[in-house]
Amino acid sequence: MRESVAGEPKMDARHGPHASLIKRLKDHVSIIGIIGLGYVGLPLALRFSEAGFRVVGFDIDETKVTTLNSGRSYFLHIPNSGVSAARTRGLEATTDFSRATDADALIICVPTPLNRFREPDLSFVINTVETILPHLRAGQVVSLESTTYPGTTEEELRPRLEQRGFKVGEDIFLCFSPEREDPGNAQFTTRQIPKVCGGSTPTCLEVGIALYSQAVDQVVPVSSTRAAELAKLLENIHRAVNIGLVNEMKIIADRMDIDIYEVIRAAATKPFGFVPYYPGPGLGGHCIPIDPFYLTWKARQYGVHTRFIELAGEINSAMPHWVMGKVADALNERRKPLKGSRILVLGVAYKKNVDDMRESPSIELIALLAEKGARVDYSDPHVPMLPKMRQYSLDLRSVPIGAERIAAYDLVLIATNHDAFDYEMIRNNAQLIVDTRGVYSDGGANIVRA
Repeated sequence: MRESVAGEPKMDARHGPHASLIKRLKDHVSIIGIIGLGYVGLPLALRFSEAGFRVVGFDIDETKVTTLNSGRSYFLHIPNSGVSAARTRGLEATTDFSRATDADALIICVPTPLNRFREPDLSFVINTVETILPHLRAGQVVSLESTTYPGTTEEELRPRLEQRGFKVGEDIFLCFSPEREDPGNAQFTTRQIPKVCGGSTPTCLEVGIALYSQAVDQVVPVSSTRAAELAKLLENIHRAVNIGLVNEMKIIADRMDIDIYEVIRAAATKPFGFVPYYPGPGLGGHCIPIDPFYLTWKARQYGVHTRFIELAGEINSAMPHWVMGKVADALNERRKPLKGSRILVLGVAYKKNVDDMRESPSIELIALLAEKGARVDYSDPHVPMLPKMRQYSLDLRSVPIGAERIAAYDLVLIATNHDAFDYEMIRNNAQLIVDTRGVYSDGGANIVRA
């Protein structure tokens, strides 16, 4: 697919056990194993299949495995046709991890959440490695894609491989190549997004480049797995900090009676030195609310207190409570108490046009409203019912909306701005709207910005 990338090491395929593996990857005769068929693993599996590889997907969720093997997708942004085409090319899913032996490459794409103390939870990664260890063989490459703190690959994965008797960089190869998926973003596909890759040894890096260069247009090599791990955290912390900044600016603008969206649009006309970020009711998704804390935890081991990162986290975490204040004030202005008011929350996914609700601030808003005695419903065309959650106990289903139903609510809270909503109908029929996403840039008598 490509010749080389600036700065990548020269490969010597004439000598060493890695030569056969690199040749098999370049000849597209390798089997690629993707472990974890979620928002990261499934797009990667489809891309390697599209590139001409036989792909085996591994997951502990039997429902996902059954769905994929029937040629169907379980994600809104991935059409059934894409899965069906991959199945025709030989993609299969399984819960049988003993089949890891068959793969030349094993790519780990499992969650890395935080525990209740906001510390890294590597249990999914470690359990995955422990599960496949008995089935590993010489001549394989293992690549971790799960976002984590610098040192994870060398401190957690490499010792386990070596305890199994492998020599990393000689008979088995280890890499870290962080995922860069953005569900629902039609502008960038898995193939188009450059792939950062670091290896445990220079030979591991050679193999990693050979693996990923068959499926993506550009591989960006770095000097170590630790550099690759930190690069991913920097990407997400950059977003978290800038979102925290613009959320704080929103509060300032609100106090000054200035439209923050007008300000952002004006600032964004500058052709250099400014990147527009947009405020919201809080942070959501599997990366931005979580990943900064991986670095703050690791930094403490080096005696560094990450004040800037943690401040952004505090601001973003406080946004649902600020929105709650705006809701209460808006009702109060109309002589209505929050307790007993009928409130409709529009959108529970963490961002527009997706069905992913991980860490969504909408859920916290619903819980806070219910706690204050409001009668809460939600509507989201992409999330028909709220699943069971560890932190919240909310037994709700999405309600259909029309002019009559909208008019029956005391307040409509726009938490996620899906394109599927008829915003003009909502404006014309709602008694009161609290807009956290800047949908109504021209305002209105029944609209309150939050």
